[in-house]
Amino acid sequence: MEVPLQDPGKRRDNPSASANLFSKIFFCWLGPLFKAGYGRRLEEDDMYHVLPEDGSERLGDELQRYWDEEVLRAKEDLRPPKLTKALIQCYWKSYIFIGVYIFLEETIKVVQPVLLGQLIVYFESYPHDASASLPEAYGYAGAVCVSTVFLALLHHLYFYHVQMAGMKIRIAMCHMIYRKALRLNSKALAKTTTGQIVNLLSNDVNKFDEVTLYLHFLWLGPLQALAVMLLLLFLIGPSCLAGMTVLVVLIPVQTVFGRLFSTLRAQTAALADDRIRMMSEVVSGIRIIKMYGWEKLFTELVNEVRRKECSRIMKSSYLRALNMASFFVANKVIVFIALSAYVLAGNKMAASTVFVALSLYGAVRLTITLFFPSAIEKVSETLISVRRIRSFLLLEEVVPQPTDLPETESKDCMVQVQDLKCYWDKSSLLGAILGELNQESGVLKVKGRLTYASQQPWIFPGTIRSNILFGKALIPQKYERVLQACALKKDMALLPDGDLSVIGDRGANLSGGQKARINLARAVYQDADIYLLDDPLSAVDSEVGRHLFEECICGVLKKKPRILVTHQLQYLKAAHHILVLKEGSMVAHGTYSELQGSVDFLSLLKRGEDEEGVGEGGERPESPPLSLGRSCSGSVASLSPSLGASLHSLTETPPLHDEEASKPMAEESRSEGTIGLRLYLQYLTAGAHWLLLLSLIPLNLLAHTAYILQDWWLANWASEQGRADRGAHPNGAPPNEAHPNGAHPNGAPPNGAPPPQLDLHLYLVVYAGLTAASVALGFVRSLVFFNVLVRSAQSLHNAMFTAMLRSPVRFFDLNPIGRILNRFSKDIGQLDSLLPWTFVDFIQVLLQVLGVIAVAAVAIPWILLPVVPLFIIFLFLRRYFLRTSRDIKRLESTTRSPVFSHLSSSLQGLATIRAFRAQHRFQEMFDACQDLHTEAWFLFLTTSRWFAVRLDGICSTFIAVTAFGCLYLRDDMEPGAVGLVLSYALTLIGMFQWGVRQSAEVENMMTSVERVVEYTQLESEGAWETNTQPPPDWPANGSITFDRVNFSYSSQEPLVLKNLNVVISSREKVGIVGRTGAGKSSLISALFRLAEPDGRVTIDGFLTSELGLHTLRQKMSIIPQDPVLFTGTVRTNLDPFSRHTDKDLWNALQEVQMKGVVEELPCKLETMLAESGSNFSVGQKQLVCLARAVLRKNRILVIDEATANVDPRTDSLIQETIREKFDDCTVLTIAHRLNTIIHCDRILVLEAGRIREFDEPHVLLQDRHGVLYQMVEQTGPVEAASLHHTASQVYMNKSRPCLSERLRDGEEQAARGTRVSYETSL
Repeated sequence: MEVPLQDPGKRRDNPSASANLFSKIFFCWLGPLFKAGYGRRLEEDDMYHVLPEDGSERLGDELQRYWDEEVLRAKEDLRPPKLTKALIQCYWKSYIFIGVYIFLEETIKVVQPVLLGQLIVYFESYPHDASASLPEAYGYAGAVCVSTVFLALLHHLYFYHVQMAGMKIRIAMCHMIYRKALRLNSKALAKTTTGQIVNLLSNDVNKFDEVTLYLHFLWLGPLQALAVMLLLLFLIGPSCLAGMTVLVVLIPVQTVFGRLFSTLRAQTAALADDRIRMMSEVVSGIRIIKMYGWEKLFTELVNEVRRKECSRIMKSSYLRALNMASFFVANKVIVFIALSAYVLAGNKMAASTVFVALSLYGAVRLTITLFFPSAIEKVSETLISVRRIRSFLLLEEVVPQPTDLPETESKDCMVQVQDLKCYWDKSSLLGAILGELNQESGVLKVKGRLTYASQQPWIFPGTIRSNILFGKALIPQKYERVLQACALKKDMALLPDGDLSVIGDRGANLSGGQKARINLARAVYQDADIYLLDDPLSAVDSEVGRHLFEECICGVLKKKPRILVTHQLQYLKAAHHILVLKEGSMVAHGTYSELQGSVDFLSLLKRGEDEEGVGEGGERPESPPLSLGRSCSGSVASLSPSLGASLHSLTETPPLHDEEASKPMAEESRSEGTIGLRLYLQYLTAGAHWLLLLSLIPLNLLAHTAYILQDWWLANWASEQGRADRGAHPNGAPPNEAHPNGAHPNGAPPNGAPPPQLDLHLYLVVYAGLTAASVALGFVRSLVFFNVLVRSAQSLHNAMFTAMLRSPVRFFDLNPIGRILNRFSKDIGQLDSLLPWTFVDFIQVLLQVLGVIAVAAVAIPWILLPVVPLFIIFLFLRRYFLRTSRDIKRLESTTRSPVFSHLSSSLQGLATIRAFRAQHRFQEMFDACQDLHTEAWFLFLTTSRWFAVRLDGICSTFIAVTAFGCLYLRDDMEPGAVGLVLSYALTLIGMFQWGVRQSAEVENMMTSVERVVEYTQLESEGAWETNTQPPPDWPANGSITFDRVNFSYSSQEPLVLKNLNVVISSREKVGIVGRTGAGKSSLISALFRLAEPDGRVTIDGFLTSELGLHTLRQKMSIIPQDPVLFTGTVRTNLDPFSRHTDKDLWNALQEVQMKGVVEELPCKLETMLAESGSNFSVGQKQLVCLARAVLRKNRILVIDEATANVDPRTDSLIQETIREKFDDCTVLTIAHRLNTIIHCDRILVLEAGRIREFDEPHVLLQDRHGVLYQMVEQTGPVEAASLHHTASQVYMNKSRPCLSERLRDGEEQAARGTRVSYETSL
């Protein structure tokens, strides 16, 4: 299999491995990448190789070893294994070491306010105290600046290393999940879904990236709180306990929040699983959904699950809003309570006391109200995810098979089955031989290496050659021989790139026959001892089928034991041994001649003669007969892929020689340049009216004004108290000029004498009012913001889903399922949780930074002089960073898609991968996909740190200028103003770079919005409803006319139907035949308008192009080649719109002989079907699809090779039901089995998109040079004679007047409304 990766040889070695210490601390080694990114768009080739210690295989193997040991220990101790234990044992040493960085950082945070206090003490004593030492003050100012630099460096070292630790755990866990997925047995696969596994890989493992950031604060928070409390006791005495009490109360509140988060997370994850599983089914079965006109039903189903999911997300977002608001206002409340208690206890306010206390509370506030609760929240969420992953890792596995078997002599190869008992359906025996099913009893021995061609072909994204070689070395002669034997030479010759042409996900640009032959060629190319071939002849026409049997099965493989499941009974004579199964039991076995005396075998052949001629006869209920290669005793079955089988189209996509097929699969779109204002407006207006959005602006400004005024009031209070204590104002301008409103706080005239004492009541009341306003406004704005953003996510998801459902089928052919699911899982996950939090956080931090600069500018106006150049440097740095950062984030998103595509493709072909013993190779390919994503993620982390270090450099410069500037202007500075400015300036470290990085993060996350919005604007097919409404009983007759119809699947592709002119009369039965790629299914696509045809298609006189798609499609029934059932009840699969009574449903099931099967189910019609209806066999699923058609009672029925993959008994039942229930309907039948359509009124023969022949079968068979005649002759003399006889009988038995009347009806209808011409040959 080819992985869509760039050649790693083109990428460069990772420079961080060889960088020096200085370069590692300041991330200087990223310089060349930023230079490249500033000049041009970055591509995958620009990324660096993943570091050896970050490789997926290495990390996964390490964690897997610890998990295996834990499972063994748990088994010995008779307890369930704990995944958390394995994680702790694997990572505790390296993670604890990282804690040293954060311990030193938080220590400096506690020491820094003490240094600030000493600096303020200088201003309180200057110029009145002669002992005040200016050099000492400069020393304290220098210490504040140096501690700021160390604070920044330690902060970034810590976060870089914890992010890398989280990344490693995530990578290791993804490796283990994929490894487990490759080992799941059939019972385990029934317990999980593709959606759940995708959700584990997209959302659950991301919790490890988040939890590692905060985990250290669980022990550091209480420790830091204790240290701060001791310092505050020394500073303001017992009053500090009042403030600390608030902090202590916050901890249990946060614990409750954490539990609520945990509950909501579990509910949200379960609903997300359902939604993504449903999405996976919708994308896989999109053709059926469109042909049935079921889009509205699935829109309602998905929207309902999404509504429940968003309800939980909204609740958790409100909790987050309260969390964030409490972080925003907690410090204000704590300081208010502490200082109020301090003043009311009789103490006097002093600037050094106020701002040291403010800074100390600020230091611990961040830890206690943000990091500590975040740690609790993330641990709660992660434990839920760990439990989900653990449950998955403990699912049952297939019995391990040896991967490297020695080559066995052909005569020694053996499959021995004796008294075998399994849970049987037609898939069971081959599944048991392959080790896919656990046997209950009996003996099953296999000696020799197996290879397997599945019944439903599995094609993965890559070239045709890579699909055939499947990891084996290319041996040209052998390869050419296999292509010839599998009838692929002609297809390859028509391609400009030959076998190097890229095929899309699920073989999107191949016909059913081409997929089947490539699937067979893959098995034939392997050097196996025993070949299990599960009905490889059913999807091809008789000529190709004979070629495959003679040249491949009895040609290239003639010296190998072969177990062949087939419905083509004409080949039984060539078998060395035949086994007949009936309802899971063997009823006969032996050679063809030995079985001539067997009643069961003779009845089988007789049924074949009755129904199909001796060639393609009927068969025992429940099981097809076996054609078995030499020297094997064995059996048959028809194996469906275990999970997520490719539900690829009913419509035949353009034949392989189309130009499109030779082009590489479309690369996932990746935008360039900045995220525009328009996108932000689209995002915000999706969740709220613009009036509400406008009201958020004053709400935010008011909240932050109250926030700043509270601190300003404290500074003013402290300064006034200082003046009051000194008994007079200092000389010079009154202090109120340093403040924005110019009012003297106690109402005294500016130049008047100060009062003997301050009005304590006034100061406390105003202070309390400002505190209350800060709290109230802070909570309101957070709640409103989160409400708007979660509603935006819900609205955009629904719009994206609706747009996807309305997009043409071509969109799904060009885009792998993993790529589409990535938008609905990862990108929507970002919109649901991370983006709202980041967006609100950015707004709050932005306002705080602007507040710091405003306060500093009012206190020291000249500080704007250095701020201007610093701001210019910042703008350049941000622009320089974002040019690279945006590309890296987009690369991270697009390199994530191959991980999901590879997983999805692997699950579809699980049985084949295991049969070929290719698990290790597929694991390596998954690791390669992961490593590619890791390269992008590593650059995303390191470039963010590069930027943050430099931003903190700007902040350190600003703090240094402010600190030394205050000392330089000491004659004009009040202690309160100095305290306010410096304490605010110190908050810039961390906060400024965090805010700017959050702005960059918002912009990066907006790429998820961009990707979602891109899907809301997909090209749409025609309207579901139009003003043209036919009568309710339309089509009453069911006549169909194609008038000069040309058809292609897109405007860029060549025509697949050319100048088609056909009249199909009311109630006429028309068979449609032709070689692979002739355009048979394209004709049906044109009829259902899966792409818009050029020309006129009319049904009962109404032009289909003028009708709504639902009006058109819901009035026709289709029985598809690949039966599609959806997760849900039997009832909803039969009657999704609840239009029929129970009696109708049971009658329909009885008519297709499924009533007994459904009655045996636990809840009958209300029984929930597994994903893709995997608790029914292929034949039973096909019968359910037939029951749907019976219920719909439409006058037009289309059968698209519906019996290609079912046994003759089911085929016979389907044909009989169609003849009885749809006698008065127009029936179009596409078939490879000529016996299926030989009874039709007329047969339409297509070749290369044109009509070659169109007439009654008997008439066409009179032309010995005709295409149909040649196709009949290629079935073999016995079968051909039978077909000739049947056509003749039908012709003779027909009521000629009746037929003439039908044709005359058609001509009258044409004369009434439509000009029609048709041609019988070209």
